[in-house]
Amino acid sequence: MELLKASDRIYYSMFETERDRPALGYVRGDDWSLAVDAGHSDAHVEEFYEALQQAGLPLPSLTVLTHWHWDHTFGMHRAHGLCAANAVTNRHLREFSEKVRREGTDVFLSLDESIRKEYAGGRPVVIVPADIEFDQSLELSMGGVRACLMPCVSPHTDDTTLVYIPEEKFLFLGDSPSGVFPTWERDPEKTRGYMRALEKIDADRCLGGHWPVMTKRELLEALERDAI
Repeated sequence: MELLKASDRIYYSMFETERDRPALGYVRGDDWSLAVDAGHSDAHVEEFYEALQQAGLPLPSLTVLTHWHWDHTFGMHRAHGLCAANAVTNRHLREFSEKVRREGTDVFLSLDESIRKEYAGGRPVVIVPADIEFDQSLELSMGGVRACLMPCVSPHTDDTTLVYIPEEKFLFLGDSPSGVFPTWERDPEKTRGYMRALEKIDADRCLGGHWPVMTKRELLEALERDAI
């Protein structure tokens, strides 16, 4: 896995389409470091950690989830340190975990071919909630840099958390610009609310789960054209 550098503080992995692996983010503080999202499986997060170690970066003390979907969370049982999610994200994870327990892993594996590729060879499906749960915006100081965890309306899910790094003017989006899985349709009212929220954030660059880094203006223009 290649680790890309956005700044001296911010790194990320590239997304992968075949196994629907999203970009995973990393923010290096002077005192401790933070990861954004926990990956599609234990293999995904372990490859990310190997890339961090090869770059001489410490493993994250905290991993923040942008939303509950499997490709961002099902590697959480292998996460280093603690994990944090908003209360709605944790509720969805508990509900889906119970569904898989009742109905079996096929209810998950049948959702998409990319999932079956990620879990090929009988890789176990392990679903756990985050250790830390919050229900409002939080600001975390990591030493020399802060991370602002911001629950936000989104056309993708009802549990979106944006992760904003004000010193870098960098915003981690998760999949928040997308429509609803699996049709990818966007609710117009939620999209407008999402765009209004973005406009209030003083970010120069944004990283989504399945897109390259773009400017905030490029993101807003793509949403306006329904081109993302």
